[in-house]
Amino acid sequence: MVRVSDTPASPAPLLIDGLAFSYRTGQRAVDDVSLSAAAGTVHAILGPNGAGKSTTIACAVGLHRPSAGTVRIFGRDPFAAHTFTAGLTGVMLQDGGLPMAARPMAVLTHLSRLYASPLDVTELAERLGITSFADRSIRRLSGGQRQRVGLAAALIGRPRLLFLDEPTAGLDPQAALVVREVIDEQRRAGASVVLTTHDMDDAQQLADEITIIDHGRVIAAGTPRQLMNGGGNRMLRIVTGSALPAEVSRALAAHGSVDQTPGHQTPDAAATTLLRGDITPADLAAITRLLAEHDVVCEEFAVTGRTLNDVFLDLTGRSLR
Repeated sequence: MVRVSDTPASPAPLLIDGLAFSYRTGQRAVDDVSLSAAAGTVHAILGPNGAGKSTTIACAVGLHRPSAGTVRIFGRDPFAAHTFTAGLTGVMLQDGGLPMAARPMAVLTHLSRLYASPLDVTELAERLGITSFADRSIRRLSGGQRQRVGLAAALIGRPRLLFLDEPTAGLDPQAALVVREVIDEQRRAGASVVLTTHDMDDAQQLADEITIIDHGRVIAAGTPRQLMNGGGNRMLRIVTGSALPAEVSRALAAHGSVDQTPGHQTPDAAATTLLRGDITPADLAAITRLLAEHDVVCEEFAVTGRTLNDVFLDLTGRSLR
C-alpha cells in the first residue's frame, strides 16, 4: 500500500458539525451529531440498530443533503462538491451497491480505470480471497463474499479517507482477520478510516477514537480507554448457587452499581451478580466478609476491567429495541 499521509497544513479528512437529517416522513434520523477524523487514525461510530450510524455515513459521503449542520471532507462539502470528495474517499456501505449481474473481477477492473493510480486488481483480489469465487456473479455470492468485494471496491482507488459500514459483518474468522489487518495497514499508511460496527472487540482493538450514537444523538465520545475508565473501571463478577439474600444485595450497592441475573427456577441454578465501580482492595475485603457472614458460597468471584461492551450496554440499555 502506498503511503497516503496528509500534510499538516491540509484540512482535516472529516469534520462533522451539528449534523441533522430528517426523512420526508418527518422522522429525525440524526440530530446534532458532531465528530472529526484525523489522518492516520481509525474512528469507530457505534450504536444500536436504527441509532443513526448509517445515515450519518450517508450524509458524510454526500448521498444525503443534511437538514442542518455541516460536513466537510478535506475542507469541501461532499454533497455540493461530490466529484472532488469522491476522488479522495473509498466507501463500503452495508447494501454494497454492487451490480448483481457482474463478476467480481470485472467490477474491480472497471473501478480501477476510474483512478490515476489504482491498486493492482489481481493482487488486491488475492489478498481478500476474491479469486476463489471470481467466476460467479455478485448475485450468487454469499453475504460475506459480497462484503469482501465491497471492501476491495472501496480500497481500489487508494483513498485518503475510507468509510466502512459494518466491514466484518457476515465474515468467517479468517476473512474478518484479514479485514482487520487491512484496516490497520490503512491507518499506518496515513489514511483516515471511519467505520461503524457492532463488534465491540473490533472497536476496542482498532479504534483510536469512538463516538457512540443513540436515537440520532451523540451520547459518548473519546478514546477506548477514556470510555472504559469512565463511570468506574472495574467489574466484580459473583456467581452463586442461588440468588443472593436481599440484605447482601442491599449492602453491595454501597460499593458500586449492582446488576443481578437470577438463575432459572430450579434449586441448583446459578445466579450472577455484577458489581461495577471503582472497586478498591478495601471494597473487596468488605465484600468477602459480607459473603462469609451470610454463608454465601461463590462458584466464581472475579474482578475484571470494564470492557467496551460493558460501556455500550450501560449507555444504550440491555433490552431489545
